[in-house]
Amino acid sequence: MLYITGDTHGDLKRFSNPRLKKLKKGDTLIICGDFGFIWDDSRDEQRILKKLGKKKYNICFIDGTHENFELLNKYKISEWRGGKVRQISGNLYHLCRGQLYEIDGLSVFAMGGGESPDYDIRIENNTWSRAEIPTKKELLEAAKVIDKSGGAIDIIVTHEPSLKIKGFLQLKENKEGLRVTGLNTFFEGLAEFCRFKRWFFGSLHEDKFISGAHIAVFKNIVCAHTGELLK
Repeated sequence: MLYITGDTHGDLKRFSNPRLKKLKKGDTLIICGDFGFIWDDSRDEQRILKKLGKKKYNICFIDGTHENFELLNKYKISEWRGGKVRQISGNLYHLCRGQLYEIDGLSVFAMGGGESPDYDIRIENNTWSRAEIPTKKELLEAAKVIDKSGGAIDIIVTHEPSLKIKGFLQLKENKEGLRVTGLNTFFEGLAEFCRFKRWFFGSLHEDKFISGAHIAVFKNIVCAHTGELLK
């Protein structure tokens, strides 16, 4: 089975959640960005990554906005379940931007990246990296993958939501801090073209079923097949 959760930000306690004990060998857990465990390449960090890679289930993550991209990009790209990945350790994988995977009978499109809402007060190559924003090349590759699928994609996993969903949340909850970006607009085109069952995103740090198809995740663990919470 395939399960989705939100940003972990290097918090190892998230993997001590008793609900995760229900995951079986061969199951997959996808984290919607800001994984946070690849940060300083310390011995302690390497120990944690090996520990996560030894889980009986697969742990996959897309990149968000708070990542050490220079360190992450040093991992060799290989193929897993039909798409490009970086195998971090054992059953731990980074899902590359704009890739389509076949996981437990579901076609899963993954697209990391975003734009930090406070990037203007961050310091480049210290607390902020330009690499958080998908490049034109990455967007073009994503568009080719989507076009090749004919729009028949079961599950979409991104860090950022689409333009319409982000705008809806901003209007409904009066969140003045929400920033609409070109990536949100790209995702709006994706939403119009694809016939997806569910779209998961994590950047807003909320657990909210916005509609039957759009689900914001943070600490919830949601079954991608049914849309139900893992309890």
